[in-house]
Amino acid sequence: MNTQTPSIEAIGIVGTGAMGRGIAQIAALAGLSVHLFDTKPEAVTAARDYLAETFAKLVAKGKLEATRADDSLAQVTGASSLNDLAGCQLVVEAIVEKIEAKRALFEDLETIVDAQCILASNTSSLSITAIAASCDRPERIAGYHFFNPVPLMKVVEVIDGLRTSPIVGDALMELARRMGHTPVRAKDMPGFIVNHAGRGMNTEGLRVAGEGVASFTDIDRIMREQAGFRLGPFELLDLTALDVSHPVMESIYHQFFEEPRFTPSPISAVRFAGGMLGRKTGEGFYKYVDGKAQVETEPAAPTELPASVWVSQRYAKAHAAVCDLLNAANIEIDWDDAPKPHSLILVTPLGQDATSAAVDEDLDASHTVAIDTLFPLETGRRRVLMTTPATKKKYRDFAHALFANDGSSVTVIRDSAGFVAQRIVATIVNIGCDIAQRQIASPTDIDLAVHLGLGYPLGPLALGDCFGAMTIFSILQNMVRNLGEPRYRPSPWLARRALLKTSLIESDVIDS
Repeated sequence: MNTQTPSIEAIGIVGTGAMGRGIAQIAALAGLSVHLFDTKPEAVTAARDYLAETFAKLVAKGKLEATRADDSLAQVTGASSLNDLAGCQLVVEAIVEKIEAKRALFEDLETIVDAQCILASNTSSLSITAIAASCDRPERIAGYHFFNPVPLMKVVEVIDGLRTSPIVGDALMELARRMGHTPVRAKDMPGFIVNHAGRGMNTEGLRVAGEGVASFTDIDRIMREQAGFRLGPFELLDLTALDVSHPVMESIYHQFFEEPRFTPSPISAVRFAGGMLGRKTGEGFYKYVDGKAQVETEPAAPTELPASVWVSQRYAKAHAAVCDLLNAANIEIDWDDAPKPHSLILVTPLGQDATSAAVDEDLDASHTVAIDTLFPLETGRRRVLMTTPATKKKYRDFAHALFANDGSSVTVIRDSAGFVAQRIVATIVNIGCDIAQRQIASPTDIDLAVHLGLGYPLGPLALGDCFGAMTIFSILQNMVRNLGEPRYRPSPWLARRALLKTSLIESDVIDS
C-alpha cells in the first residue's frame, strides 16, 4: 500500500442487518457515497427503505434538515453484486460472525477492489489476523468494530492485526471522527477492549449470584444505587441478550486459554440453552410485560434501633464515616476497647468476609454485621450490609434499621469475601489494568472505550484512581487470601502503581 493515509469517499457495506444499516446511516450523513450489498437483494431494498424512514423521523423531530436527509439518502445505492463495490476505497463487512464466511468474502473482494482499498471487519470477537491470514494483502485488513445501535453508540474500535499497515488504522481513525464517532485503537487480542473489559461486570456479577450471596435483583440494585452504574449486570445481560453475551463469554475464556478471571457461568449457560435470552424473548433474568421488567417491591425496613454500637477501628476512614452517621442519628457509640455485651458490632472489611473480620478482631460473631464503606454513606445512596452465619436476627435487624433510619435503602447480603460492589468494581479495575499491562490499548483509549461502549460512570482506570490503587489492590489481595482464587490476583499494572501510590491512567515517559 501507499505510505500516505488513503482518502475515503466511497464505502461499500456487505451485510444489511442492524449493524450494516447503522454504519450506512452515519456514513451517508457524513457525505460518503455508500454502496450496500447483501446476498439477499430484498434485504438491500429493505435497508434503504429503513434509512429513508429513519431520516424522515429525524426530520420530523427537528434533528435533521430535510435537504440534508434527501442528500444523504441519495448517497446510498444498492449493489447487485460484489463487483459493484470495485470503486470503493473501503469495504466494511457486517455479516455473520463466522470466520470462514468472513475469510471467503475478503478473498472474493481482493479480486474485485483496487489494491489500495481497505477491507475492514465489524467482528466483535474474531481475530483480525486470522481473518486476514488467507488473503494476498493482509496489510490492508483491519477491524472496525461498531456497537449497536451504531448511530447512538458513539465509539468504534479500530483493530490492528499483526500484518495490518499502520496507515490503514490511521485512515479508519480519521474516518470515524468524520462520521461523528470516537475511535479507539486496539491490538488484535480476544475481545479487543470493550468485550474484554466487560468481563468484569458480567462474569463477576454471575459469580456473586452463583455463590448465593445475593439475588439478581439485589445485585443490580447495588450496582445502580450504591456504585452508580446505569445498569446492573443482569439488566445489562437482558438488554444485550444471552445469545450474544454468553457465546462471547465462552469465546474470550477459551481464546485466553482458560484464564480463570474469564470463566463463564453455568447460570447464563442454562438460560441460554433454555431460550431465556432477555428482553427480546420476554424473559431472561427478569420477566418482561410490555417491555418492562417485573421486579418485586422491597419489604419495609425494621424500625427498632440498637441501644449502642461498637465500630471497628481497623480502617480509620471507615470508622470515622460510620461514627458520623451514628452521631447524626443520635445513636450511642460504644468506645470501649472491647464491645459491651449487648452492643451491635459493626466491622468495615475490604475484600474480606464478615466472619473473617470478626475472627481477626476476636469479636462476637453473633452480634457482628459488616457495612460496606468503600462508597459514601450519604443519605439516599443504597447501603449494603453483610451478616456472618452466626449473626442473630435481632442484631441483623438492628443494623438494617440503623442504616435505613434516614430513608436510605439497605440491602443485606450473605457472607462473602468482599461486598458485591467491592468485588465487581475491583474486578472491573483489575481487568482494565491487565489490558493496559498487555499494551492492547493506551490507558486513555481503554477508559474511553469502556465509558462510551459500556456506559460505565468512569473507565476502569479512572474508576481505580477514584478509590485509590492501594484500596483496590487491598480488596483483591484479601479476596485471594479468603477464597484462594487465582482469578483475583492483582495485575502488575495495578500492583506497582498501588505500591508507588501513582495514578492508574496517567502514564509516565517510560510506560508510554
